[in-house]
Amino acid sequence: MPEEEDVTPVVVTAARALAEDIETRYPHINVYLTGQTMLNNAFAESSMSDMTVLMPIMFGVIVLAMVVLLRSFSGTIGTVLVIVFSATTAMGLMGWLGMPLTSPTASVPTMVLTLAVADSIHLLVTMLRSMRLGESKREAIVHSVVINMQPVFLTSVTTAIGFLSMNFSDVPPLRDLGNATAIGVFAAFGLSIGFLPAMMAILPLRVRAAQADRPQRIDALADFVVRKRTPLLWGSVAVVALFAALVPMNELNDEFVNYFHENVAFRTDTDFTTENLSGIYAAEFSLSSGEDNGISDPAYLAKVDEFATWYREQPDVVHVAVLTDTMKRLNQNMHADDPAWHKLPEQRDLAAQYLLLYEMSLPFGLDLNNQIDISKSATRMVVTMGNVSSREMRGLTTAGEEWLKDNAPAAMFSHGVGPAVMFSYISDRNIKSMLLGTLVAIGLVAIALCVALRSVKFGLLSMVPNLVPGIMGFGLWGLLYGQINLGLSVVVAMTFGIVVDDSVHFLSKYLRARRSGDDPEAAVRYAFSTVGVALVVTTIVLVGGFSIMAQSSFDMNSGMGRLTALTIAFALVADFFLLPSLLMKVEQRALDAARVPAADRQTEGAPAS
Repeated sequence: MPEEEDVTPVVVTAARALAEDIETRYPHINVYLTGQTMLNNAFAESSMSDMTVLMPIMFGVIVLAMVVLLRSFSGTIGTVLVIVFSATTAMGLMGWLGMPLTSPTASVPTMVLTLAVADSIHLLVTMLRSMRLGESKREAIVHSVVINMQPVFLTSVTTAIGFLSMNFSDVPPLRDLGNATAIGVFAAFGLSIGFLPAMMAILPLRVRAAQADRPQRIDALADFVVRKRTPLLWGSVAVVALFAALVPMNELNDEFVNYFHENVAFRTDTDFTTENLSGIYAAEFSLSSGEDNGISDPAYLAKVDEFATWYREQPDVVHVAVLTDTMKRLNQNMHADDPAWHKLPEQRDLAAQYLLLYEMSLPFGLDLNNQIDISKSATRMVVTMGNVSSREMRGLTTAGEEWLKDNAPAAMFSHGVGPAVMFSYISDRNIKSMLLGTLVAIGLVAIALCVALRSVKFGLLSMVPNLVPGIMGFGLWGLLYGQINLGLSVVVAMTFGIVVDDSVHFLSKYLRARRSGDDPEAAVRYAFSTVGVALVVTTIVLVGGFSIMAQSSFDMNSGMGRLTALTIAFALVADFFLLPSLLMKVEQRALDAARVPAADRQTEGAPAS
């Protein structure tokens, strides 16, 4: 890891020790710790807590689900090792490449896990099916690798493209997340194709006769889809259109304090502070007078005071710190504390004398450099806000900048700055750049699928079930929650791999049957029989695992878990009902169009009576 030490935990540890000491010595006093430093530390602590508590539980649920669904202890052990080795490879190379371990990059093992599970399950299910059909273990392993090599490689490439699209992000930790996960994805491909089959060849593996009923259930589902393909197609289109109409209900927004549930100490301390003292978000303005010693100009002071008064009238503003308040108080003090003189001095030289007197009266070692510059040409105004969202922060800051443009001299104009303002704009820019990166990734994936499947038609058709799960997931999210934050902006990239994995495996098996001479209906049945069980197992395993992540007290992780589980579940629905119905509809139309010219040629060639 990089050699630079993060001082935030050191500062927080010292602050907590001081607070504990105060509360011990004075039991009647409660100390609440909040602020930007505590917020930054809470992000790291919550991520580490999830890694040490929820990740093991999530991993355990996935392993248990594989044992129950695969009914193969050896296969489960092999899959677990593929997951562990893939995640270890990604995290190890991340360290060698100098990528720091941050809140986003702490999710790398989870990201790698999704495709490692999918790759392994596809190989294992195909191998077990072949053994049920009478092949020896060696023949079944070879058969599984042969028919899964292309789709597994293709899904690895498309998944890597999805994660590499995170380089469009303006946030370096998110770029590191995408790059490290792409490394892990290719590690998972190599291990699932090379290590897993070799391990299965060594470990004892027996197929139970009780598993024979599973293909029959899948075959029954395939028959249902073939029979009801027309209503399923149009019903799916209607449902997708409904969910698509709900997507605009989402707004791009972040509420950093609300990322943490109310049982988190930082959240309770911040809520108490906001309700009883002040907020933790601030926008700062450097208001220039346009000349040296110009801050004593009564016209300048009046305009600054007007700006401060305007800000105090805005919603969510809890405090404004400005030099004009000090000047008013000094003027009152110099007139025997008469409240009638609580106003700005009207002469420039008098204002300058008040300022000099105040500076000379400060205790030793203190000055006004945190409020005015050395040349006394500009003052600093700090606007403190309550628990506002990033959108509200941008709105309040922009409104202040517009006020200065419209009501103050040009020299006084200033942009609102500060950590809170910076992060509010980073959040907005990052979400938008991630959406752009996703669009680029979708285009590249479409090209890759067209080339790999050797068909522009089927490559483009495969994009329908690849896009539908994300649309349905964000549509339902808009209905239930209505807010997309920084954490959710990476869900599309994270789930894109498993979504493409499902559709590519189904489509590759379908095309394999079609190119062997089967009609569309038979090809759909073949795809269901060969890959259907693997898709069901993968979906159940991953949805169960991410449902555990959804229990996190850190909303960035819990929201990611909920939306990821929804998207993966919708992917299975799209691949089982929409994709085969669409394939049969398009193929049937092509066959009908081909029959018409043939019939016309036969008619033209018939002898006249």
